[in-house]
Amino acid sequence: MGFNSAQLQAIAHKDGPCMVLAGPGSGKTTVITRRIEYLIKKHKVNPEEILVITFSKAASKEMKSRFQALWGNGNVPVTFGTFHGIYYGILKWAYKLTSDNIFSDEQKYGLLQRVVERMNLDIDDEKEFLQGIASEISNIKNNQIPLTEYQSMNCEEKTFFGIYHAYEEERKRQRKIDFDDMLVLTKELFHKRPDILEMWQKKYKYILIDEFQDINKVQYDVIRMLAAPENNLFIVGDDDQSIYQFRGGRPEIMLNFPTDYPDTKRILLDVNYRSTKSIVNGASRIIGHNLKRFHKDIVTQNEQGVNVHVQEVRHPIEESKYVISEIQKALKAGVQPTEIAVLFRTNQEARTLVETCMEYSMPYYMKEHFPNLYEHFIAKNLIAYMKMALGERSRKIFLEIMNRPNRYIGRDSLEHGEVSFEELRKFYQDKDWMLDRIDQLEVDFRIIKRCAPYAAIQYIRKHIGYNDFLKEYAIKRRIKLDELQDILKEIEERAREYKTIEEWFAHIEEYTEQLRRQAEYQEPSAKSISLMTMHGAKGLEFHTVFIIGANEDICPYKKAETQEEIEEERRLFYVAMTRAKKRLVISYSKERNGKKMRQSRFVGELLNLKRDY
Repeated sequence: MGFNSAQLQAIAHKDGPCMVLAGPGSGKTTVITRRIEYLIKKHKVNPEEILVITFSKAASKEMKSRFQALWGNGNVPVTFGTFHGIYYGILKWAYKLTSDNIFSDEQKYGLLQRVVERMNLDIDDEKEFLQGIASEISNIKNNQIPLTEYQSMNCEEKTFFGIYHAYEEERKRQRKIDFDDMLVLTKELFHKRPDILEMWQKKYKYILIDEFQDINKVQYDVIRMLAAPENNLFIVGDDDQSIYQFRGGRPEIMLNFPTDYPDTKRILLDVNYRSTKSIVNGASRIIGHNLKRFHKDIVTQNEQGVNVHVQEVRHPIEESKYVISEIQKALKAGVQPTEIAVLFRTNQEARTLVETCMEYSMPYYMKEHFPNLYEHFIAKNLIAYMKMALGERSRKIFLEIMNRPNRYIGRDSLEHGEVSFEELRKFYQDKDWMLDRIDQLEVDFRIIKRCAPYAAIQYIRKHIGYNDFLKEYAIKRRIKLDELQDILKEIEERAREYKTIEEWFAHIEEYTEQLRRQAEYQEPSAKSISLMTMHGAKGLEFHTVFIIGANEDICPYKKAETQEEIEEERRLFYVAMTRAKKRLVISYSKERNGKKMRQSRFVGELLNLKRDY
């Protein structure tokens, strides 16, 4: 293939720092592989002195495969790897580590689970809590944040410090390192042992890094040491596609790279070979509202193409049916299912769509794990109330709701595996006020039994007092009440179309089984459309892309409050838009779970509408 002048400049660069700003669809992988070839063939660089770093094993494997296909004859000893893989190799050499010293994610979560259990914390969604804590531990290590300055988002500071210290003590006692330690310990090793650092500096004289915009502080600190003194650091990335701040990625590192290396050669790959003019121009209009970025004028020689379509719908159910109908039209027009993707900000926006796919027998593939709405503790509580109403009497089910809201029923009153209201009355026979509560609960169950699911949920919320329980729960757990209310309202709205509790339970069972089967699929089939988060779509491309849930509080996400956070959300929307090659459809709803919704500011920026947000 032919190369444009910017690509040729990047390929031919030899010594010193170079920053390649690679816009979407600009051929950056080709540039990296061609530069490796150029270094070896033109400049006679020893392949063993070239290090190529990516952010995932899959990307590393793909890069290596592309280079080997280009080279053609035999294996060339260029090193391809991830940050973790390369740094682990250095530690392995220095400390004689083996795989037994590595904490897998499963082991890490297992240890955290044991730590939390020892602390006797009152947690409802343990999986979500552990994920949050694990993410925070990673953030502290990756960005070298002093623990005393850190404020946990998942629990009180004292509790978090206790978990962190217990986790670290046990990890060290077992002589294990987790994936984040690989980065931290490599930095410490290079500081302590300049002789070891010098050895690795001599080994890797040319360093190429892909997706540099996603780098974190520790990764960058080590790379700077490793690249010295020649600083043959060739970084490729796009600050406009930096979307992993929640994982520790720091876009400012790329923005400040020319300051750290004043002699940096800067090259802009500004030709998009992927998308139509309509898509490129629309995406550029939106990302141009970000202030902290390298200015770029991305162009394309592709056709104008159809306009980016913006669709307003009444609510998510209508939105999902609209998207499915448009997909069916695209399939009839000859677009392959694997060339169609529906993107969303969080998995929550996809729940209605998944149910609609099931309803219309539309095969789909989900790249990421999809949490089951009905496994949320709120859903479990509502289901438990209804099971008790239908005659279930297991102790396990009763425990879920006996004090939600608080009725002051003690566990010691439940001696057997089955719950008996007569035995409860005997246990509290000397407390009239408790007898009244038990009588009322039995009445509540009789009323719920006669209700349709929607009415039953209304009764549990308002008459039994579940709304008040959630308010207390949110205060105690330091969770925003509206997040819990959104979950509750979504469950309630889903239940509206079912006439009986049994019918609703049957749907939940079918839906759960469908998700279980879906989780087993490793690869999409030729008949499947793709459903994925905007984060999960990074690096991919499709003929036709639908972006759903383009509303304020969804995208940008409601937790994004600062200018910096809004800019990251805008970058995420930009990434989603630029996955489309030929057709892009963006939809937003006027209401969601009974609440009025506004279109996303990003839709306003696309359409050049002036509004205050």
